[in-house]
Amino acid sequence: MTELDDSLGTEIAARRADLITLTQDLIRIQTLNPPGRNYREICDFLEARLSPRFTCELVRAHGAPGDAERTPRWNIVARRRQGAGDCVHFNSHTDVGEVGHGWTKDPFGGEGADGRIYGRGACDMKGGLAASIIAAEAFIDTCPEFQGAIEISGTADEETGGYGGVAYLAEQGAFEHVDHVIIPEPLNKDRICLGHRGVWWAEIETQGRIAHGSMPFLGDSAIRHMGAVLEEMETWLYPLLASKHTEMPVVPEGAKQSTLNVNSIHGGEPEMEPGFTGFPAPCVADRCRIVSDRRFLIEEDLDEVKAEIRGMLERIRETRPGFAYEVRELHEVIPTMTERDAPVVRSVSAAIKKVLARQPDYVVSPGTYDQKHIDRIGRLKNCIAYGPGILDLAHQPDDSAKVMALTLAERLVPEAG
Repeated sequence: MTELDDSLGTEIAARRADLITLTQDLIRIQTLNPPGRNYREICDFLEARLSPRFTCELVRAHGAPGDAERTPRWNIVARRRQGAGDCVHFNSHTDVGEVGHGWTKDPFGGEGADGRIYGRGACDMKGGLAASIIAAEAFIDTCPEFQGAIEISGTADEETGGYGGVAYLAEQGAFEHVDHVIIPEPLNKDRICLGHRGVWWAEIETQGRIAHGSMPFLGDSAIRHMGAVLEEMETWLYPLLASKHTEMPVVPEGAKQSTLNVNSIHGGEPEMEPGFTGFPAPCVADRCRIVSDRRFLIEEDLDEVKAEIRGMLERIRETRPGFAYEVRELHEVIPTMTERDAPVVRSVSAAIKKVLARQPDYVVSPGTYDQKHIDRIGRLKNCIAYGPGILDLAHQPDDSAKVMALTLAERLVPEAG
């Protein structure tokens, strides 16, 4: 550890209480997505926090999915440039997913208890956002003469694809001048996430003919046709996917193979209204739909992934009387993986060794996150995810902030590297 490293570590340790409070304050802003609430509120909060050291810009993603007057998609980008050095960008999404059930504490209370912080988004990823802010502020105050640029962005909609957040910013050229991107997703403080698997979402609809349920022989049940699709998935497609394995360091182990999930299934007449005490419509279903979530590997070609599903459906059509179907593509992401010798990987790896006194693990995420947009739209490969995990945020919230600050020192203070 150099003298600068020690100074940064001491400075961040002194800000531990601030890091905890900042995380709690962020949790208390209820940025639930869907539908996308309070994005402007959290951007205003971040602007107030960052403006003493950064120039802040609020950007609304006009026309993005979900953007409306009631749910505008607001993002914030904070920049500080001095000198001609590299630009290091920390990107965190500000939205959180569905709260779910079973909470014993207020999911938006940000309560601290037993050395932990409780609340929706504590780790994914308001804790990571707070850690990046503390790291940047401590670095600027410790190294006021650094050469280069630091950026911090808080972006919308990662939980629903990121199209109103990072994708929009990338389309506007926000990453054209950026050299290194760190996304503080909650992957544990000794792991560097190099990328993620690919995804293809599709809605498969089987079609039938409506009839009265007392005379089903006069109709043709789309639900029964969908049963044939699900059976073919069980007997042919799932075993095929289980045989496909990757050299990507995907975690957990089960995600090193190709996977498929049926996210939802709907058939027949519309569901009854909540509180309705009668019976549903007595009809043969003329439509049945499933949403399939196919996760694929970097060794696979997307066209082949699609052809597997379509080929399966065609085989059913050829052998099953009356079988008709339609496939509607919903969402696709190509797998991405940054090289281990990329500059940002080397810098974060060196910082982890200094702070934690051990070698980092290199992993790949089973699901996608906003690296996909920085890679494909922003055309920047030098991007990773690194941030505090659940236990790390609870017990040692400043370790990840130290790693981020030391990374800034290596990239923006030449003698430190």
